[in-house]
Amino acid sequence: MASKDPLIIRGKDEMREWSRSARAQGKTIGFVPTMGFLHDGHLSLINESKKHADLTVVSIYVNPGQFSPNEDLSTYPSDFDGDIQKLKGVSGGVDVVFHPQNLYDYGQNVGRRNSGGGEEGKVVSCVEINGGMGHETWVRVERLEKGLCGNSRPVFFRGVATIVAKLFNIVEPDVAVFGKKDYQQWRIIKRMVRDLDFGINVIGADLIRDEDGLAKSSRNVRLSPQEREKALSISKSLSNAKFAAEKGQLNCKELRDSVIQAIQEAGGKVDYAEIVDQESLEPLKEITSPAVFCVAAIFGNVRLLDNVEINV
Repeated sequence: MASKDPLIIRGKDEMREWSRSARAQGKTIGFVPTMGFLHDGHLSLINESKKHADLTVVSIYVNPGQFSPNEDLSTYPSDFDGDIQKLKGVSGGVDVVFHPQNLYDYGQNVGRRNSGGGEEGKVVSCVEINGGMGHETWVRVERLEKGLCGNSRPVFFRGVATIVAKLFNIVEPDVAVFGKKDYQQWRIIKRMVRDLDFGINVIGADLIRDEDGLAKSSRNVRLSPQEREKALSISKSLSNAKFAAEKGQLNCKELRDSVIQAIQEAGGKVDYAEIVDQESLEPLKEITSPAVFCVAAIFGNVRLLDNVEINV
């Protein structure tokens, strides 16, 4: 099958016009938001979207609103030309790549730092530290954003919810697909869509792993071969914990301790290792309901996420 060149759209108005024209023709639109540097995990999300909609839009936009100034925004990997080639290789192709330059630029020269969380003493994002072009509206899912990644990345989910809301308003999809590797993010977006009455079906797609078991991530490219080998302790220990739970070991502290020990013995630094309820993300002492074991760990200078769902 010949490869399909996607239409590349950079402007918000042009994107909306395309979506509304497609819907006027009776077409449904699936949407996969990404920050680029695509891998097989992203492509699996696109294939999932194609099962649920007539047309597929993929956004490629590295969102400064979810990075604090001390995080890795400037080193986040990027390969737009390579991404387009990968998208052309998807069976049936994708219809549109939405690749805006700056979704926080409203064409105003604001001569002061905005007040969207950037007051003295507060943690700010890269949008606010750079002036933000006057942006001061943020979306928060107040309870679900606490804990897990929210502990060490206090602006992250505020930035994610805000940019996804903006993208939903620009692309106007019927379906949006998110990967369960970022489990908390997926739950936050589902709750935002419910609470704010977006008419969008949010689908969670299963986590995709490399052949060696490492959860696929754009950040994996920054691991040295030695660090990658050590990082396999995350998926291996999670798999062992899931097996133990299925065999009747339901005490969360004991399961957590086993995973933390394995990662630390491999030379990793554990940000968190928590067993939480799949819906509420509340920490569990004992697995008595569908749970998910979520881990964030650092090898070298690369922060990695992984999780396994436990249904016993």
